Amino acid sequence: MKISLAQHGGQGAGVLLQRPPLVLDTATLDPAAAKELSELAAAAVAAGSSPPRPAGLRDAMSYSISIQDQGHDTVLTGADTVMSPEFAKLLAWLQRHFRSR
Repeated sequence: MKISLAQHGGQGAGVLLQRPPLVLDTATLDPAAAKELSELAAAAVAAGSSPPRPAGLRDAMSYSISIQDQGHDTVLTGADTVMSPEFAKLLAWLQRHFRSR
């Protein structure tokens, strides 16, 4: 499974422009971490996409998580002010992982 995270907007939007998404292949993780990430991704997919970001929140960050698994591509989106708990858990896991690299 490959998972990518793209972040947009927020007060540092200019810093994120032209930055490619962060990509993680679960084959590079230890088995426990890969299992945890797979479970978080499955829960986020089952919860579905978050509602659209309310207008007028120009400084809010928005996130796009793309999941490629066994020939299926799923894209989930969320924003600081609008995301499911499952999306938030997956996002937090990915952000911790990418910060630690």
